[in-house]
Amino acid sequence: MTDLESGRNTRARILAARLFSSRWLLAAGVVSVFIAYAFGDISAYVLVPALLLLVAAAMLPAAVPSETPQRALAIEAIGLQRLSGEYLAAAVADPLIIFDRAGTIVHANAAAFAAFGGIAPGMSLSLKFRAPEMQALLDGILSGDVASDAVDYLEKLPVERAYRVSASSVGHGTDLYVLVFKDQSEARRIDRMRADFIANASHELRTPLASIAGFIETLRGPARNDPAAREQFLQIMHSQTSRMARLIDDLLSLSRLEMKPYLKPGTTVDLRRILESVIDSLGPLARDTNVVIDRDFADGPLEVPGDGDELFQVFENLLENACKYGQSGGRVVVSIKQSDAGAEPGIDVIIRDFGPGIPEEHIPRITERFYRIDVETSRTQKGTGLGLSIVKHILTRHNARLSIKSEVGNGAAFSVHLPTHG
Repeated sequence: MTDLESGRNTRARILAARLFSSRWLLAAGVVSVFIAYAFGDISAYVLVPALLLLVAAAMLPAAVPSETPQRALAIEAIGLQRLSGEYLAAAVADPLIIFDRAGTIVHANAAAFAAFGGIAPGMSLSLKFRAPEMQALLDGILSGDVASDAVDYLEKLPVERAYRVSASSVGHGTDLYVLVFKDQSEARRIDRMRADFIANASHELRTPLASIAGFIETLRGPARNDPAAREQFLQIMHSQTSRMARLIDDLLSLSRLEMKPYLKPGTTVDLRRILESVIDSLGPLARDTNVVIDRDFADGPLEVPGDGDELFQVFENLLENACKYGQSGGRVVVSIKQSDAGAEPGIDVIIRDFGPGIPEEHIPRITERFYRIDVETSRTQKGTGLGLSIVKHILTRHNARLSIKSEVGNGAAFSVHLPTHG
């Protein structure tokens, strides 16, 4: 059956239903028309249109009675009764507490129980939140001096959380009030990181600039006619400007990585080829530091999804650190192997040095920006303090993991686990 025929059948059924529902009214109308025709000397030309008009009127849809204002108010009241305070509070994702004029908790949603614990209806808010700013907020709302207000509040247990707490009355004449806690912890953490980053970057750039400015002043004064001193100072100034250039390059690399947190799918790289290129590029550095680089590559294909240039940067950074800071061991081993049985399918790249190692307390923080175990040693080795932070960002884009194992006096091993499936 076509859609047209189906629509016609549906309309026919609707019209038939309307005629059936109006059958008694239609019958009364027909009888009235025939009585008028029989006794009123009406023309037959009037009878037929009158009957057709009656049938058409019977098939018209019935009018929907308009709602009275009282009925509309009653329907609204029923709907609001269904939306009780508990249901509304439960729909709020932030911690929310309803309290009365005496400052006693009437209701708290699940988020409030999870955030603060140990709260229950009947408990005094003043006893639960003893901080001066919370006391002032409650006093201002309960006294009626302000209709709504907000303060910053720090909850220290079980973990430190920062909240923006707002208080306001519920409706008019209800004698109920509500506290809503907006968690600001993550925003404040990001603000602190930004402030620390700017301070650290400024410090790292200010130090070489101050050094260069001092040498320029010396060259223009006491060392104006001293060729040996001039050559020495120019060499130091060149070293400092190179350090600033490396720092700026690393900052730009971090910025680019943060702007593209997701890896473009569909590209595959050969880890064996990348590691060979890294070892070749760092050959001069290994010779200068008297370090021998040994290879321990597994057989078979060693391909993973990823960006070749970025992974080159990762392994170049790790191998460069191993040669610089582990040079006292005289040897660095670069290994590529399939993941152990039972682990997530992938390939592990391990760069192991035999230098002084890393104290255990520093390991969790060495991937932070500008974090250094030994500031003087790092600057002597021309480090910017950003290399491992760049490594961490690149590996995050590749869904990869970096693990560090070290023992003081026995060197350090940096392991990169790369999944074989994107």
